[in-house]
Amino acid sequence: MSKDQESEGHQMYPRFTAAQLDKIRRFGTTEYWKAGDVMFRAGQSGSGMRVLIKGTARLTKRDGLGRSQLLVEVSEGQFLGETAQLTGTPALADGHAVTDIEALLIPPEGIRALLVAEAQLGEEIIQSFILRRVRLIQNGSGPVLIGPAQNLRLVALQGLLQRINHPHSVVDAVSDPNARAFLEALDTRKEDLPIVILSDGTVMRSPNERQLAAKLGLVPEFSTAHTYDIAVVGAGPAGLATAVYAASEGLSVIVFDEHGPGGQAGVSARIENYLGFPAGITGHELAARAFVQAVKFEAKIAIPVSIQALDCKRTPFELELTNGQRVSSHTVVIATGAAYRRPAIAGLDRINGCGVYYWASSIEAKLCAGDEVALVGGGNSAGQAIVFLSSYASRVHVLIRGNDLHKSMSSYLVERVTSLSNVEVHTMTTVASVEGNEDGLARIVCQTASGRKTLELRHLFLFTGADPNTGWLSTCRVEVDEKGFVKTRMDASVHADGPPSTLQTRVPGVFAIGDVRSSSAKRVAAAVGDGAAVVAEIHSYLAIRRACSKVGH
Repeated sequence: MSKDQESEGHQMYPRFTAAQLDKIRRFGTTEYWKAGDVMFRAGQSGSGMRVLIKGTARLTKRDGLGRSQLLVEVSEGQFLGETAQLTGTPALADGHAVTDIEALLIPPEGIRALLVAEAQLGEEIIQSFILRRVRLIQNGSGPVLIGPAQNLRLVALQGLLQRINHPHSVVDAVSDPNARAFLEALDTRKEDLPIVILSDGTVMRSPNERQLAAKLGLVPEFSTAHTYDIAVVGAGPAGLATAVYAASEGLSVIVFDEHGPGGQAGVSARIENYLGFPAGITGHELAARAFVQAVKFEAKIAIPVSIQALDCKRTPFELELTNGQRVSSHTVVIATGAAYRRPAIAGLDRINGCGVYYWASSIEAKLCAGDEVALVGGGNSAGQAIVFLSSYASRVHVLIRGNDLHKSMSSYLVERVTSLSNVEVHTMTTVASVEGNEDGLARIVCQTASGRKTLELRHLFLFTGADPNTGWLSTCRVEVDEKGFVKTRMDASVHADGPPSTLQTRVPGVFAIGDVRSSSAKRVAAAVGDGAAVVAEIHSYLAIRRACSKVGH
């Protein structure tokens, strides 16, 4: 074993000293297990982390096909648990008592209290949690997704599980003979795909994202009777920043997102101009860290959950979920960002999305490995995607309306893009139409300055701007600009009662931050700045509300 592996193993499975165990005891209760007992199983609601005082336990992973594999054995001073135990979501592995065991059970709320109260211990535990989750992902624990690699619902389920860092594995029903035999034994029809097999053996036929999340126990419980201090709609960098800063200051926070943490930034292949990360950081990793940070401070994060409407005629405000539930909050932070725009291209509707993508994560990159691809767009997001895809695709055709990438892309990205031997930039070029076959996209027809040109390829990436996610605000008095972005007091035309607040909308108590805000910079750092700044404004708003309430009585 190398020194690096030994160091990582120590970080993943640290052993607490007697002094550290004394500090931990006040956060848990003692429990006992006999040799041979099953302490917990994958899929069962997580009751917390277990710190072994005496004895040895074995951790095994089990996938939906019943295959089991030893992960590790831990003994006195070590603990069982990973990031699932922070929220009480279902366990991802099985725990067995090898010998008689005495352990401290620390419930999720106790873990969060421990992380805050004991900073040094908390750092060790969080680092261990994150490394263990990474290992579970690498080992392919959890549900097994079976279907054709290009199946749109399979890609959507993969995307969900990847965004929320949930371990899983994917089996291609076309190339894997064992998968084909398994599907035949299940009497599977084309419309049943993809098949999802959970760790407990449950078989799901063509579930959607919400159905799978619910079955995996990933949608957290939250009280509709409780009135939160802040309801954040959107878990991108802005929304997560609000959750971290507000929750760390003692405010009760709930965050809703219909997709997963990170927003558009979450699918960025690499962010290289974010302060403090000179080597860059993937959007996914940045979002995953922020998510754990928010949960650590006891913010509630509900994913995937959609907001249908905001009732701002009453206070506290009421948010109506698409499932009919209603949640009350003293303040609302709009952080829904923007969604990639679907351009008007002839034939795009007939393709039905097969072979057409609006972001470039590792899932899409693997689908186009060794193939030629086309990418439309010349902004920074497009630049990051071009660089990322060039490592997978045999050739990347970049199509831009203008005659120079420098007009809309940062210089460092332009230099990198133009230095890649398998990237060809087509200036003064647009996509006129697309054509497909039974497998999806087959070719694109481009309009160039010299006429029309056809590219025979099966993958098209569209980075053509974004529209704000503000449709759910139609029932509220929040003011938007001509493009649909939310206007705040930072815009001179917006006036509202209450304390000075640049991020407040015309509705007192409703704020807008990040990309969804009309005059925002549309940068990750700016979104995080908004998320932090809005908390100070909310404190002022709530303080005045409390003072007025006392005077009223």
